[in-house]
Amino acid sequence: MSIKETFSVTGENLLKRIKELIAEGNVTKISISDKNGKDIMSFPVTLGVIGVVLAPIFAAVGALAALLTECKITVERTDKKDETVTEEPTAESTSEPTNSSTGTDIEVH
Repeated sequence: MSIKETFSVTGENLLKRIKELIAEGNVTKISISDKNGKDIMSFPVTLGVIGVVLAPIFAAVGALAALLTECKITVERTDKKDETVTEEPTAESTSEPTNSSTGTDIEVH
């Protein structure tokens, strides 16, 4: 499952904000639309993308920034809850003695 977030930015901050979003790492898709909501540009962001591949996208975003005074960025992120695997206690972990009833180890000095 993915989460969508929308940010309003000015044209001069557009490229900077896109680079920040890509650096976060959990972004899968970025869409840029004008202030009325009309989609202008959309591109996927995959893990392991190198700068050479993103250079043409950054050039296009820079050109858009010069033309737009205000725009919206819609970011699609992966849901961290889907990626997290919860571990069930095993016989080994439950047989070890603990120092409290909550199961946490407490050291007293």
